[in-house]
Formats: sequence, C-alpha cells, structure tokens
Amino acid sequence: MTDMNRKIRKDEKKDITRALALFTQMGLTMAVCVFIGFWLGKSLDGWLGTAPLFLLICSLLGVAAAIKSMYDMAMKK
Repeated sequence: MTDMNRKIRKDEKKDITRALALFTQMGLTMAVCVFIGFWLGKSLDGWLGTAPLFLLICSLLGVAAAIKSMYDMAMKK
C-alpha cells in the first residue's frame, strides 16, 4: 500500500470518528433535555399538586430545547 492510500484511509477514519462523536453528542443532548424537562415537570406537579400540567409544559420545553440544541450544533459545522 502506498503512503497516499494510508493517508486517505487515516483521513476517512478521522471523518467517521468525528461523525460518530457528533451523532452521540446529539443523541445524548436530546435525551438529557427531554429528561430534565420531564423530571422538572413531574417534580413541580408533585410539589404543587397540579396533575399533568407542569409535566406537559416542561416536557414540551425540553423538546424545544433539544430541537434548538440540534439546530445550533448543525449550524456550527
């Protein structure tokens, strides 16, 4: 194998690794945003006694935060 082929393969491996890292970061960010919204809503509902009101509101805010984070990550590239 020539040196040029080895360099191309190394560059391809770096690109694949970066893509996997980005997808992992995006997935974790989405999961954490939604989980925190869910947890906060559930806690507020338990504390205030307002059935599913804050659960729904905070969960939707968590989803919105996840979408905003995905947008920011996509525009940074």
